[in-house]
Amino acid sequence: MKMVLYPPVDDERLERIVEAAGPMRVVNTHSEEEAAREAADAEAFFGKITPRILASARRLRWVQAATASLEHYIFPELVEHPLTLTNMRGLYGDVIADHVMGYVLCFARNLHRYLRQQLQHHWEPVGGEASRSDFASGPCRVTPMDRAHLHLSDCTLGVVGVGHIGAEVARRAACFGMRVLGVDPRRREPPQEMESLWPPDQLPQLLRQSDFVVVAAPHTPQTQGWFTREVFRQMKPTAYFINVGRGAIVRLDDLVESLRAGELAGAALDVFEVEPLPPDHPLWDMPNVLITPHVAAASPHIARRHLETLLENIRRFVNGLPLKNVVDKSQWF
Repeated sequence: MKMVLYPPVDDERLERIVEAAGPMRVVNTHSEEEAAREAADAEAFFGKITPRILASARRLRWVQAATASLEHYIFPELVEHPLTLTNMRGLYGDVIADHVMGYVLCFARNLHRYLRQQLQHHWEPVGGEASRSDFASGPCRVTPMDRAHLHLSDCTLGVVGVGHIGAEVARRAACFGMRVLGVDPRRREPPQEMESLWPPDQLPQLLRQSDFVVVAAPHTPQTQGWFTREVFRQMKPTAYFINVGRGAIVRLDDLVESLRAGELAGAALDVFEVEPLPPDHPLWDMPNVLITPHVAAASPHIARRHLETLLENIRRFVNGLPLKNVVDKSQWF
């Protein structure tokens, strides 16, 4: 057997791959032309396959993508080919879920507002001025300041896309005492921490009940442009929208209009329709918006997990065992 790598990997990774491949020959290629030539008699491929490379591959049975997302990777000929496609999903669930809870805590405790006030050297509790008398009046007095800060155990969090990331978000939200709901097209049994899990046609039910809506879904033809102003209007006007899935799922112009109209309390985004987000985009200047530059998956552990997933699948392929992270290519028709 033979495996082609393109683009090439560094020497340290190549050594680990060759060791895992055992009797399977590994070829580290440096150009698309070389990869296409070597793929002619290869059974396995890792990296960025192209129509040209695939067209030359007469024996290819397995392609391992180097990414979890596939919207910029997959193409019609790859979908139609009988080969098995696997990806890198499942590596980022914990760290992206941490990022989501960072957003949730920022909004619940108004940290995004207090940070701006700190830069201005300005002391003012959100919801109104507080004095010593506010706190000396006894525990039964509820002030506007109190109402402006959320108690997470009173809140519902809705997860759109309950895969590895969505399930980890649910687990963390439950640790804060939050009620958790979910929507997913394939999963039927909810994670232990999730109260209810519905198919996508029940999304309005999730939106109506959620104080935080978290999109952790992949970009597919079915999710392209899913979140429009019509969808945002089904949310509570006091709710916050969070997207750590894919930018193409959310129509940013519609989100801006909903925020301007007061149809949402705020939004936190790590991914965008266009990246980088243009410097003149109105989202930058909205005080109720949190923007991070596609860093929710950043972690010192990802490179190791990435290599471990590749090596495990190589071992499985060589030994004729089921592969991890098999992609359902039919969803891309």
